[in-house]
Amino acid sequence: MAEAAVTFLLENVQKLLVEQMNLISGAEKELKQLQSELELMNAFLIEYANNREKGQVFIQFERQIREAVYEAEDTLDACLTHKAKSKSAVLLNLKNADLAKKVKELRLQLQPIFDRAIKGLNALPVAVGSGIPHDNKLKKTELVLREDNVVGFADEEATLIKYLYEKTEQLDVISIVGMPGLGKTTLAWKIYRDPKIQFEFPTLIWVYVSQEFNAREVFLTILKKFTREDMSGKDDIELRQLVRSRLERGRFLLFMDDVWTVDDWKQIEPALPRNNKLGKVLITSRHERVAKQTNLNREPHKLRFLTTEESWELLELEVFVKTNTCPKELKGLGKHIAAQCRGVPLAVVVIGGTLIEKRQDRREWEKVSDSVSSYIQDDKRTENIISMSYHKLPHNLRDCFLYLGIFPEDTEISAWKLTRLWIAEGFIQQKRGRSLEEVAEDNLDDLVARNLVMAEKTKANGDINTCRVHDMIREFCQNEAEFANKNLFQEVKKTRHGVFEPAISEIVKRRRLCIHSNVVMEFLRKRPKGPGVRSFVCFSKETIGLPAEHTGSIPDAFALLRVVDATPLKFTKFPAKLTKLIHLRYIALSGNEFKALPEGVSNLWNLQTVKIDTTSRELEVRVDISKMVQLRHLKTKAAISLKEVRLRGGGGENLQTLSRLSAESCTAELFSRASNLKNLGIRGNLNTLVDAAYLGKLEKLEKLKLVHDTFSKTEENALHRFPHVHNLPPNLRMLTLSYTQLAWTQMTTLGGLHSLEVLKLKEMAFKGGLWETQGGGFPNLETLHIARTDLKTWTAASDEPFPKLKNLILKNCEGLQEIPSAVGKGKSLQLLEIERVSTTLVQSAKKIEKERQEMQGGEVRGRRGGFKLKTSPGDASSSTPN
Repeated sequence: MAEAAVTFLLENVQKLLVEQMNLISGAEKELKQLQSELELMNAFLIEYANNREKGQVFIQFERQIREAVYEAEDTLDACLTHKAKSKSAVLLNLKNADLAKKVKELRLQLQPIFDRAIKGLNALPVAVGSGIPHDNKLKKTELVLREDNVVGFADEEATLIKYLYEKTEQLDVISIVGMPGLGKTTLAWKIYRDPKIQFEFPTLIWVYVSQEFNAREVFLTILKKFTREDMSGKDDIELRQLVRSRLERGRFLLFMDDVWTVDDWKQIEPALPRNNKLGKVLITSRHERVAKQTNLNREPHKLRFLTTEESWELLELEVFVKTNTCPKELKGLGKHIAAQCRGVPLAVVVIGGTLIEKRQDRREWEKVSDSVSSYIQDDKRTENIISMSYHKLPHNLRDCFLYLGIFPEDTEISAWKLTRLWIAEGFIQQKRGRSLEEVAEDNLDDLVARNLVMAEKTKANGDINTCRVHDMIREFCQNEAEFANKNLFQEVKKTRHGVFEPAISEIVKRRRLCIHSNVVMEFLRKRPKGPGVRSFVCFSKETIGLPAEHTGSIPDAFALLRVVDATPLKFTKFPAKLTKLIHLRYIALSGNEFKALPEGVSNLWNLQTVKIDTTSRELEVRVDISKMVQLRHLKTKAAISLKEVRLRGGGGENLQTLSRLSAESCTAELFSRASNLKNLGIRGNLNTLVDAAYLGKLEKLEKLKLVHDTFSKTEENALHRFPHVHNLPPNLRMLTLSYTQLAWTQMTTLGGLHSLEVLKLKEMAFKGGLWETQGGGFPNLETLHIARTDLKTWTAASDEPFPKLKNLILKNCEGLQEIPSAVGKGKSLQLLEIERVSTTLVQSAKKIEKERQEMQGGEVRGRRGGFKLKTSPGDASSSTPN
């Protein structure tokens, strides 16, 4: 969006004025004037973005502003780069004058564009409703309510009908949620038309709520079911009261299709009689937060994807309408096409429409099979249905959403990586009381709640660990983000004819580049030049050895890079030329021989995130952290050997992640500077930490990972005891131990960590055959994860040893015989997960499952809470014999 580009440039100017006075000396006045003009334009764009119709005129104005701001940003950054390289005082003074002159020229270039945009945008009509572009508005009549060829909903329908028959003490609201195109409305309509439901509920009402919400129209639609009287003369309050009075008595089922926001629901809710326990309301929504708001006692029903078999069944019905049978010679091809629809009924229907005229032509089927995603995206139905969700997004979420298209199809995306990339790209704006990382995580949660992103794996504390984007949504993101539209990013690829797309000569116009295939080396050998390219992200599926002569290819090609993520490329050493790219914010590199991070990295004053993948046991970090004012995350699995921390400068204060630090580098001086650490990993001989007090002063530290790793595995180097509680961070929420081999009696020390919520004991963290759990400890522990231990007997002296335990995970505990009944009977326990354990432990877990279900009166599906036992396939039969 144009305002995102303006915001990013504005933030950069503000940082220069505050943090780099030596670099901008002589140009302060012009920069402050530019700052003032950018603030005015930014405020204008934000206000008008939601209040003007988004037709082609608006889109053109946005594009003009965005391109002008990009050009201004590149010019300013190029000047700063040249100035930073200046050594002589005379040259520096000349550069100062040049910078002031350049900034003034930029202001004069931007001003007429801003003036023209303000005048033009003011002339646009005020938007009605959500401000979706005219050509993207979808009327409900365009969404065909299917009653035939409905596949894969039998189990879903049965579950929902069961809820509708269920007796409750008050009005019951049931919700169906899912991503666009999954068939929420189709399923609801199928239930609405079910003769059994029509018999069960004398009053059936269907209301299409819509994105253009109008509470008055909703109330009038409901009242039409009860009377033919003209109600249009009544005000909204009267209509709401009439609806409530009509629904207060009798058995009714109200379908409310497509509820978009919590605010919409809050306007509807007062008209629904909560005291009528015979009434049922079934809503469909794309937004889980809306669905959860409608009923705090029942989880939303998340609509599943079609299986591959169901997708093929639906495709066959769509294409062969009359015969319902596909010729044998096309079946294999047809199943392959159906599988590429990734379980979304709308995608299957779209492809079915493409094939229906080609039902006997194998060549045409082969063409479709090669480009299924293109055929789906070319159909306006899929574009429009996703576009509705996209244009409903707040403006601060739109670039975050579109950016998901840089990842290859069907990729499991690291939430940590995604959110840090968002921050580096400038998509995340600071909010009072929230860190940039917290805002970014909120944005991801919001996209998941809107069913535009799928949470793949979650952490022990419930946060998203990895996520995934459906191919249909990914294609939309790529098309919307391409050069002709937003110029947000561009995938570099080769056509079947061996030609690069975009052409190497056109790279100069692109903003961000991503490469998904193994053409990266050929691309770099072409010596591309992209003075405006700000991001280079590589996603090759295979690792590629980078010859020494190409070590500097990336910085040579793109002088103004902010983001470089090239982990598939194996570097022999850190590219020295990267240390000259002063605008870098994010670096992710890998190399088997990576043993050092050079001192030159200290000059990258914009750098926020450094992630190094190396097989080396130790990574020597020669960086002067005191210079790294913006550094927030330094992450590697090697032991970071940090040079002596200097006390000058303000660097280190923003450092949040330091993982994994060598035990020898842990000093009071370091932690006094990096006092805002939230995530710390330490690897090495942990005996040096046992009596140290400095960890206890890290009041903001939430996550601590300790790996006891010594070259010599002698008894002398073993960790004999754990640090005392007062020497540990007071607000620690997550603790992971590996190879510490402590005695189980020392668990009482850990029990004194009152803020601890997640405890992971991995790789022989504790040793010994007996653990007698005492009461009174672990008051807030929610997740206990034990993996690879020689534990055999576990007892609990207390009735409730872990009062708030929700998740118990046991993996590779082959010798453990039984779970203490006191642990299994814990009131809060929701998940018991076991993998590679003994047969008797499996039996113990199943006994706990049975007892809990009996205690709860049987598991009630759809209700919040409940208990789940998760076992690996074949666990009982393949486990170690007793």
